[in-house]
Amino acid sequence: MLAGRSCPVDAARMNSSPLPASIASLPKAELHLHLEGSIQPATVCRLTAQHNIVLTEDEVRRRYTYRDFAGFIDAFKWVTSFLREPRDYALISRDLAEHLLTQGVVYAEVTLSVGVMLLRKQRPEANFEAILRSTEPFERQGLRVNWIFDAARQFGAEAAMDVVRAAERCQCKAIVAFGIGGDELSVATKEFRPVYEQAARNGLHLLMHAGEVGGPEKIREAVEFLSVERIGHGIAAAHDAALMDLLVDRRIPLEICPQSNIRTGALAKQLGRPHATLLDHPLPTLWRHGIPIVLSTDDPAMFHTTLLAEYDNTAQMGLRETELAQLVDMSFVHAFLPEDEKLALRKGGNS
Repeated sequence: MLAGRSCPVDAARMNSSPLPASIASLPKAELHLHLEGSIQPATVCRLTAQHNIVLTEDEVRRRYTYRDFAGFIDAFKWVTSFLREPRDYALISRDLAEHLLTQGVVYAEVTLSVGVMLLRKQRPEANFEAILRSTEPFERQGLRVNWIFDAARQFGAEAAMDVVRAAERCQCKAIVAFGIGGDELSVATKEFRPVYEQAARNGLHLLMHAGEVGGPEKIREAVEFLSVERIGHGIAAAHDAALMDLLVDRRIPLEICPQSNIRTGALAKQLGRPHATLLDHPLPTLWRHGIPIVLSTDDPAMFHTTLLAEYDNTAQMGLRETELAQLVDMSFVHAFLPEDEKLALRKGGNS
């Protein structure tokens, strides 16, 4: 069992949940979390009000309802259309930091859609400076945040290289990784090899969304062509025993986000069914095969979830208390941090 301080949690939720209190109270890390997908309905309304657009929370909630991955992407485009100035990014970053503290999170690696910023002719450096200023005060409350600069796969390799260049211009040690999300079925993986090589030369860790709606070959390509260190989602690995063995051998974690896989229809697509439930999720199979897993929320506001809820979901899938404790630990093990800093955070401190 991990040593650690108690973290603020929803007591009523704990009483009604199968999640053991010993797990809920542990300090946690979250490694697959999109800033733009964390914007709660009330925050969207505050955000739009800054641009003289009046929305109700109910209108936002209706927008946050979709049946498939394409519907989610449309909602993501809609909500990010209100992120127009550095102050907008500061607002949503503060709200995310406050939310993470309620989940007992002491460390997060938050993904920024820098590719979208560039598409909209914004200056990522200005937005990122505002983000840093807004989240820095939360370090005194026990929350440390690092950042992942993310490109959209469907925008192509040159646009992805622009994201790498933006990270280089920012010259900030808090930018720890480069990744690619978006439509994994759009552009061939091998086209991004020069981009990943440049990101590695710049000292960034390497990530990619793969095997979410695509097949296991997308995961294998990301590992073999791009030398990625973690895979976003990767649920398609369950279809390929040899690939699962490869992930075990190379200790490449899957960033698993169960509620996301349900809400986007990704799991149903992988199973070839019209619908899927949490009990259909391959997380227990992948975990017990020996693949490292880091449990995350992906886009928590847009998928109506929290990190504690995802641990609760995993308990409902049948993972035992000792396995849940190992899952908590795994997110620290695979964080992009020096070992001494990981140790301090796992003990509930901030280095």
